[in-house]
This record gives sequence, structure tokens and C-alpha cells, in this order.
Amino acid sequence: MTKILNLQKSLFELVREHPDIANIMHELGFKDIVKPAMLNTAGRVMTIPKGAALKKIDLDTIKQTFQEKGYIIKN
Repeated sequence: MTKILNLQKSLFELVREHPDIANIMHELGFKDIVKPAMLNTAGRVMTIPKGAALKKIDLDTIKQTFQEKGYIIKN
């Protein structure tokens, strides 16, 4: 199965489609994303690019990490 990471979708949607995304994001520095309350509130409106800007994490690093884990990045 092809794993596609659509950067325009909210984190909530992405984690619902691919639960392993929450752990990958946690490894990248998004520590609160594994908390159900955070995912169900902020995660519903937060996209990966918005979160990267907020946390000051390089978006290219995030993309590279997901590609290494078998994801195809869709902007």
C-alpha cells in the first residue's frame, strides 16, 4: 500500500489515515501530538507546514524523514 503524506490535510486527518504518523511527528519534536486531547483539538486545524513553522522545525527535514519511512509527499 502506498503511503501518501498530503501536507494540506490536518494532522488529525493524517493520523486517522496512517496512525504511525503520530509517532513520527513525536520523534521530530512534536511532543504533544501523541496526546489524544491535543490531536483532537489543535490537530483538527493544524497542518504539518503550520506546525513546523510554529515549532521552528525545518519542513525539509520533516519531508525527508517521512520519505525515509516510505511516504510519498504531496503538497
